Amino acid sequence: LQALEHVNARLLELYPDDEERFDIVLMTNNHAQVGVRLINSINHYGLTIERFCMTGGKSPIGYLTAYLTNLYLSADSEKVQEAIEAGIASATMFTANKDVAYSDTQLRVAFDGDAVLFSDESEQIVKEQGLDRFFEHEQLNENKPLAQGPLKGFLEDLGKLQKKFYAKNERLNCPIRTFLVTARSAASSGARVLKTLRSWGLEIDEALFLAGAPKGPILVKIHPHIFFDDQMFHIEGAQKLGTIAAHVPYGIAQKYHKSA
Repeated sequence: LQALEHVNARLLELYPDDEERFDIVLMTNNHAQVGVRLINSINHYGLTIERFCMTGGKSPIGYLTAYLTNLYLSADSEKVQEAIEAGIASATMFTANKDVAYSDTQLRVAFDGDAVLFSDESEQIVKEQGLDRFFEHEQLNENKPLAQGPLKGFLEDLGKLQKKFYAKNERLNCPIRTFLVTARSAASSGARVLKTLRSWGLEIDEALFLAGAPKGPILVKIHPHIFFDDQMFHIEGAQKLGTIAAHVPYGIAQKYHKSA
C-alpha cells in the first residue's frame, strides 16, 4: 500500500488535475462498529484509505462491481473464487514466510502467464496431452494471440499509469515495474506470449522464461510486492523464500490441485 501511495503522490505531482490514480477500498464482512479500530490502525500505519465497505456478516463480493473494482485481494479463498466467477480479477493472498525489505518508491508486480495474464488453453494441452504436444501446439500457433486471462485487465491498468510517466519523460524513473515470470521456455514457447502482449498493445518491463525451473529464487532477485500465479506449487515456493504471493483460482490447474 505504501508503494501504491508513492505512485499516487508522483502522479499528483505530474498531473495535479487528473484523478486517474490508485483507489484503495477496504472491504470486510465485519460489522460497522469495528470501523473505529480499523480507522485507528490505518492512521497508526500512516496509510490513506478513505473508502470502507463493512457488510455486517454478508459477503462483500456483490459490492465489487459498484466500486468499479479492478483487482480484489483477500485471504478468504471462497470469496476470491466467488469474485473470479463474477468476472472480477481476484487472488487469494498468502503472506511470506520470511521478512524481506520491499521498495517504498517503486511498485513491483510479477505475473505468471498462462491462466493468469492469458487463458489456460495452452495449460490444458500440457495437463492432458503432455509437453511435446504443447511445444508443437505453441509453435504452430505462434502468430495467433492467446485469449485473455483474469488479470489481463489489471496489467492493462498498470500500463496506462506507466504511460503517464513515459509521457513526462519519466520512463527511467517510473515508479511502476512489471514482470512476467513463466515456466515456459523462451525458444520453444516464448514467442507466442510476447506476440500476444504486443497484439494487446501492452508492454512488460521484464520477461523471465524459466523452462520449468523453480520460480522462488528468481522472485527473491526481483523483490516484487506481489506475485500472481494459478498453481499453489509456485505460490508455496515463493512463500518459502520470502515473496508475498497471490493465488489466482482459474483454469485447469485448479482441477488437478483439488484432485491431488
